[in-house]
Amino acid sequence: MQIKVLFFATLRDRIGARQLEVALDEGAQSIGGLRSELMRRHPAASQNLQVALAAINEEFAFDSDAIQDGDEVAFFPPVSGGAAGAFPEIFRLPTGPIDHNEIIAAITTPRCGAVCLFTGIVRGATDKPGHLAQTEWLEYEAYQAMALTKMKQVAAEIRARWRKVEGIAIIQRLGVLQVGENTVLCACSAPHRDDGCFEAARYGIDRLKEIVPVWKKEVGADGASWIEGAYLPAASDKSVTAP
Repeated sequence: MQIKVLFFATLRDRIGARQLEVALDEGAQSIGGLRSELMRRHPAASQNLQVALAAINEEFAFDSDAIQDGDEVAFFPPVSGGAAGAFPEIFRLPTGPIDHNEIIAAITTPRCGAVCLFTGIVRGATDKPGHLAQTEWLEYEAYQAMALTKMKQVAAEIRARWRKVEGIAIIQRLGVLQVGENTVLCACSAPHRDDGCFEAARYGIDRLKEIVPVWKKEVGADGASWIEGAYLPAASDKSVTAP
């Protein structure tokens, strides 16, 4: 059996490669078996592999899940913190700046009188445990195909909870970003301010940091470090449209 294995963030550094073609014996044809085999082949990454999240063909997978010939399997740490139907939706992973006014205009329909927009920027200093005290720049990377799929899942979850939300935008920048640059955006529009747009935008950014596979590396005078989250997806985090 031949499969493609992708590695992201800390695992990419430990393995020394972003992608490997791996031949699996019969006893290793599950996520748990593949995990053990990779730990044997790459002992320097064994600790990270042991706790890594997994995906098969862009959907969360678990140790008991079987792997088929030709599958794409990804291992990664917990996430660091278009149009569909009748309502506008935007899902992007750009490398350039986010134009907030363009996004607001794109998700506002004639029925909308309210837009709530959350945007994040690169901090230069922080006292949060586990982060560099002084940051010179950040590097963001993503498992891009899966990230876009999970962004759409976040939007579907928003719609299931706040029925009056109309437009949704979820955007995460990738690449090297300097202090003060915008990094992420979640915006929701609705007819009125009390129709859920505040709550939906907050839910969107929080959920993005749980299930959308994006990671950041902080770089400063004291070194560099990938920032990994603590959220561990469950079977319920799989998309309802997944096969």
